[in-house]
Amino acid sequence: MTRSRIEAALALLCWPALWLVYRQEDWWRAVLAPLAGPDQPVLYERIQLLDAAQSHVLIVLTAMAFVVVLGVPLAILATRTAGKPLLPLIANTATIGQTLPPIAVLFLVTPVVGFGPQAMMFALFTYGLMPTVQATLTGWREIDADVRRAAEGMGMGPWRQLLTVELPLALPGMLAGIRTSLILSVATASLAPITGGVSLGTPIVSGLAVDNASQVMEGALAVALLALCSDYSMRVLQRRLTPWRA
Repeated sequence: MTRSRIEAALALLCWPALWLVYRQEDWWRAVLAPLAGPDQPVLYERIQLLDAAQSHVLIVLTAMAFVVVLGVPLAILATRTAGKPLLPLIANTATIGQTLPPIAVLFLVTPVVGFGPQAMMFALFTYGLMPTVQATLTGWREIDADVRRAAEGMGMGPWRQLLTVELPLALPGMLAGIRTSLILSVATASLAPITGGVSLGTPIVSGLAVDNASQVMEGALAVALLALCSDYSMRVLQRRLTPWRA
């Protein structure tokens, strides 16, 4: 079995393994018990960790779907001749979304969209847009002009040149931006309980409210494991989609 196949198998297996770890409350209780104070529950008991993880992943995937579906086409549009006038607007809008603290975005959008996971999804969308847009723009800027001229000399039209020449060359940078946005979203989704959502941050917020270190660590470790699994899976996907960069 080749290295790439082993990596792909590990990337697939890490998810059911992670879900299995989330289900083992006895393991978590044994590890975190020394951190709990007298008469304090070791784990957050109002919702199981696995259910919180599922809600966390749903929030992140929904936000990332909008980031990819809107951010990548807008960045590509800005690289076309017809879209060049929009480049400053697109780049600056994405940058503003990144500079706003997620918690500020939450408080701004909650009166509009209401309490619940949708507020967190919107905040993650604004926060994750910039890395994806900027990485896509950078990937297109780094394409050698001679490559474009060669494609035109071969008689390629704009769409064929975009799909068969420019997109493969810009893909590594674009995927790196998406991976960055994904990891930021996994971490930031921990704020979902502030607006009434459920995520792996729920034990953290609860633990901070009652000064329970074991619950804070429960959420922190769960988020860290999810981030590691997400990062590894994205790295493997990058290598599979861009084997010439391996």
